[in-house]
Amino acid sequence: MTVVSPTQRPLTTDDVAHLVRASFGPQALVRDCGPLTGGGYATVWWVLLDDDRRVVVKLAPPSGTRLLRYERGLCAAEARYFRLVAERAPQVPVPPVLHHGTDPAYGEWLVTGMLPGRSLRELAEAGASVDDGPARYDLGAALAALHRITGDRFGYDGDRAGGSTWRGAFTAMLDALLDDATDWAVRLPVAPDRLRALVGRHAGVLDEVRRPALLHFDCWDGNVLTAPDPDGLPRLSGLVDGERFLHGDPLLDLVSPLLYRRIEDDPEHPLLRGYRAAAAEPLVLDASARRRLGLYRLHLYLLMTVEMPSRGMTVDSHPHRHDRLAALLAAEIAALDAD
Repeated sequence: MTVVSPTQRPLTTDDVAHLVRASFGPQALVRDCGPLTGGGYATVWWVLLDDDRRVVVKLAPPSGTRLLRYERGLCAAEARYFRLVAERAPQVPVPPVLHHGTDPAYGEWLVTGMLPGRSLRELAEAGASVDDGPARYDLGAALAALHRITGDRFGYDGDRAGGSTWRGAFTAMLDALLDDATDWAVRLPVAPDRLRALVGRHAGVLDEVRRPALLHFDCWDGNVLTAPDPDGLPRLSGLVDGERFLHGDPLLDLVSPLLYRRIEDDPEHPLLRGYRAAAAEPLVLDASARRRLGLYRLHLYLLMTVEMPSRGMTVDSHPHRHDRLAALLAAEIAALDAD
């Protein structure tokens, strides 16, 4: 396997066989296996066991790897997320947790069942003329089901950024990213103090969020699995990579599914139609909601910029990514400045 990110480690088939035995016992044998690509954080392999089960083995970054502040303990967080969803929202398809373990030589890993289907990203890259609207409608309904689950506090769990209010948690999340940017010497398109001041000026709209809803946060097309129904239409078959979950404003979950776009400008998008059909409360995209969505896009584009060096990406090696994110950040900042 070619390691693209410093957070990913090389694995061999012997390594995978060891992790399988450590998870299921010495009798467990691997019939076939191979790497799953597309992510930039953990090392992920698919595995076919000798009892015909298909599983996914996800190996956390090696101990001592430099990470962003919110990335501490993501392997255990993903196990907690999948178990919580399976218990509280069983209609949402997430992988079953089969084993979560640690090993002196390998560190921390997670084994889950392998869900059927191809991601929305794979469908798009295949170039096939497929209407993915039904799958996106299903995703909206699944997010509405997740958002019925209420957490104990806002933000991330454990010792990561969080708080008793959404304003406090979101501000702490932003501050942590800006501190990461300083630590990694990330070149931002705007001074950190200006970003803090801008968010502070609009923070009143965050106080309108009174319930810490469960959020997936990372529902970009690569994490949304689809499988054809009897009519050949793609329907939702799984949500994966739940390690970045947090609790907060449901609107935050409407940003990553339409990456680089503004969901409020497409009110009849299938995602919104599915969400409205299943939501416990009406989805209102008024002026306050639009301002919050702008803050959440700013946060996401900032995160995607700050994580670049931790994934082995530089401005020189990935100029298009850096310039695109800088332009998107500038647009959101200008819109919030004008509001």
